[in-house]
Amino acid sequence: MKHRPAVLIASLIAALAGAGCSAGLPSGGARDADPDRLRLAMLQPPRSGLSPLSDDAFKLSRWSTAETLVGLDADGGAVPALATSWEQVDPRTWRLQLRDGVRFHDGTRLRATHAAASLTAAAQASPPPRILDGVTLRARALDGDTLEVTTADPDPLVPQRLSSPQLVVLSPAAYDGPAVDPVGTGTGPFELTEVDGTSGATLERFDGYWGERAALAGIDVAYVPDGTARAAALRTGEADVVEAVPVGQAARLDQDLVHEVPMPRTNTLYLNTERGPFADPAVRAAAREAVDRARIVASVYEGRADVAQGLLGPAVAWAAPLRDTPSYAAALAGRARPAARVDGVEISLGTFTDRAELPEVAVLLEQELEAVGFEVEQDVREYQYIEADALDGAFDAFVLSRATVLDSGDPVAYLYSDFACRGSFNLSQLCDPAVDRALERAAALPVGEQRQRATLAAEAAVLATDAVVPMLHERVVQGESARVSGVLRDPRERQLVATATDVR
Repeated sequence: MKHRPAVLIASLIAALAGAGCSAGLPSGGARDADPDRLRLAMLQPPRSGLSPLSDDAFKLSRWSTAETLVGLDADGGAVPALATSWEQVDPRTWRLQLRDGVRFHDGTRLRATHAAASLTAAAQASPPPRILDGVTLRARALDGDTLEVTTADPDPLVPQRLSSPQLVVLSPAAYDGPAVDPVGTGTGPFELTEVDGTSGATLERFDGYWGERAALAGIDVAYVPDGTARAAALRTGEADVVEAVPVGQAARLDQDLVHEVPMPRTNTLYLNTERGPFADPAVRAAAREAVDRARIVASVYEGRADVAQGLLGPAVAWAAPLRDTPSYAAALAGRARPAARVDGVEISLGTFTDRAELPEVAVLLEQELEAVGFEVEQDVREYQYIEADALDGAFDAFVLSRATVLDSGDPVAYLYSDFACRGSFNLSQLCDPAVDRALERAAALPVGEQRQRATLAAEAAVLATDAVVPMLHERVVQGESARVSGVLRDPRERQLVATATDVR
């Protein structure tokens, strides 16, 4: 991957942060903005060098530089993207017809062999992309424009899986080196031309795009983990679009520039079930009872969030009615009773600074847990420096803001990833046969009401273990300057800049 300085707003935002994030418009700010380019301040830097096989794929998707075979509509249904149609040949086999006239940014024409190679690279990755947790997938070209995808077990969700940004299709050049390189190898309306490590990236309009020509000449991206600096960049006109404005900063901004997006994202406390104090279900139950969800919503989120009743929030509209059933209540009734005494029980609590609210949540959790007798030691870092430890089970408890339908538009993939014995993002180190059976039942059902009911049964099975305490469902705040139009407000955090996005 090539690395050279990109034309970014990073230095301007750094200056704002160093100057105490002054609200005044600095010289060289909005008055000198390129009228044809969008300046974007993003929450987190890349974690894996912009590899599409990691969560960095969602950056590539939000920049409209890399594309998938299938898209999702507002209800989570599969719609055409690089594939125009698909059919299920048998329970384990799907055939897709690719769009004609698509070229990669390096000029290569899209063929079925390229799509098969991209899917094969994802399927063989270690660890695999989250969307392929528990799925054995194979892809091959039947002819120039026909792709066949097979799974080891029947999987009714294959089209939705193929919509995951972690399964984007890149040109053969992307796979030449030791890491997958998205620079100049996508198919979207914007070509990724330069990357600057964890500082930013530059994209240019791709005039050979198969669809509508982009209105913008390009995009200048800066990664700004500091929430106050992101808000200041919007307020002073240094950025056109700002991801995840902290709720504590939102009230200080012009409210015409602030847009709340209801997100399928849950702020969750994960408890380590494998070792340490929380290996005891009764101690986990004591922690669950100590958490005051309403207090966290009112104080940290200033009311801009919803108290969690389960893992799936209001953005998953069908979830709440299905909780009001005898079977759901019976599953929760089987939870362990809280330990009578936890006085002096020492626990480590981790979280990260990239989402400004999380350290504040950790402070309140520490107070609430210590009020019932726990002794809490916090560890708070940037996400890129704490993720590996969290996945390795280094903490007794970890606070995470987690998207629940991020990958496929269907919550089963998230539940499997986070709570199955073989899940790749299992922060709770949970391995419970009842949970695995519930997840397997849900995964085997076709999209529809039966699958939804089975998904809620799996949620109940997870909650019955007390491996996790869902606290609240977030409403991410997106900032957009007055000079920008056509920015997407996507609950799934897949789309942001589109061909119709423009500045004036």
